[in-house]
Amino acid sequence: MGKKIILTGATGYVGEGVLLECLAHPSIDAVLVVGRKACGVVHPKVKELLVKDFFSMETVKDQLRGYDACFFCAGTSSVGMNEADYTRATYDTTIAFAKAVLAASPGMQFNYVSGAATDGSEQGRVMWARVKGRTENEIGRLGFKQSYNFRPGFMKPSPGQHRPKTWQRMLVPIVALLMPRLGSTMKEMGLAMINSVLKGYPMRTLEVKDIKTLAQA
Repeated sequence: MGKKIILTGATGYVGEGVLLECLAHPSIDAVLVVGRKACGVVHPKVKELLVKDFFSMETVKDQLRGYDACFFCAGTSSVGMNEADYTRATYDTTIAFAKAVLAASPGMQFNYVSGAATDGSEQGRVMWARVKGRTENEIGRLGFKQSYNFRPGFMKPSPGQHRPKTWQRMLVPIVALLMPRLGSTMKEMGLAMINSVLKGYPMRTLEVKDIKTLAQA
């Protein structure tokens, strides 16, 4: 029997890429896309749930039941934000959502996309890295059957993606020369997320090399 996935961030670069891999994978039966606005993807596997924000999940809790995993790909840039505002947008929002899906589907797995250089010690000088590290650590304490932190670097977009910004597309040929060390493809990212549900992985935090390894599992 195939897996049922909840996915956030489908209107963004990472979420769109992961969603495309879920739709193409034979072991994924259904994807509930949760967000504030429609992702524009029409597919037999996809059902959309529009919510005002991730602090208001109580009214839709019944629609979150029966899922095997959540791929949390939503996120925002820290540029121009102070730590308090970025904490609310990143830590508070993610943890509120994680608690809501865990309450609805207690046996599920939670995959959180943070990023390369995330600071798991929560003590470093880089603000965004501390906040994301704190978010990773709190997710691990919530009581999920399993949870993974995905820390991708640069990701080459998949064919059919519409979300990459112009500057991201321009960087592709440059970063491709360094890809084995600095990044992966979006396809590898999506496959690694899926394989973490189907096959598991020995480490909870996956750096670029782990993402590439798990994608081939």
